Amino acid sequence: MRIHLLFDLLAWCTAVAVGLLVWRWRLRHSVTQLKARLDGAYFPHLSLGAIAGAWGFGSLNLWLSGLPAPGHSILGALVGAIMSVEFYKQRRGLRGSTGVMFAAPLAAALAVGRIGCFRAGLADQTHGTPSTLPWAVDFGDGIARHPVQIYEATSMALVLVALVWALARRSPRALGHGFYYVVGAYGAQRFAWEFLKPYATLIGPFNLFHLLAAALVLYAWAMARSTPLVHA
Repeated sequence: MRIHLLFDLLAWCTAVAVGLLVWRWRLRHSVTQLKARLDGAYFPHLSLGAIAGAWGFGSLNLWLSGLPAPGHSILGALVGAIMSVEFYKQRRGLRGSTGVMFAAPLAAALAVGRIGCFRAGLADQTHGTPSTLPWAVDFGDGIARHPVQIYEATSMALVLVALVWALARRSPRALGHGFYYVVGAYGAQRFAWEFLKPYATLIGPFNLFHLLAAALVLYAWAMARSTPLVHA
């Protein structure tokens, strides 16, 4: 698992670097306005929600799949963080997006982090189902599988490129709804790749992560519809 920890660290460093670059390039004004609306409880809510979601949903998925062991999930972390932050916003009476500063770092971290999952192989429990496609990968047990980690890394790298392109054009939608678009895109592609994973299903062909991914898509759609655009 050392390779996974290395890529986790690389993903965090990439997220920080991308976040700083995008902030200096396009988001300085937006983030300054955002900071004036928040207090010191914002980041504790975000952090605790992410930790609870990561380990809670990750462990639950493994338990449902017949593997009663602690586990963590980036999808669960994102869902937990969003739930906690939305609760914080409701208590504070805040409206609008507070995630613009996280959109590009999130996409970058997901793209890099999934490469670590791929390199970790079977031990990470993120591998795909058996496949006969030419690009299927044998992780060491003689069974060729879908490299779903690479599918997801590629998807999120493309999302990052699209977001940067939109920010370069000073798109009001990217500035106002960028976080929701990244979250929605992540949820949509994750929903698709879940059909290629060996997790236990809950409702018909859908597993726990299908349901969480669908919830992210619905959340992103609803919030983008109700959040005013930023003009810059």
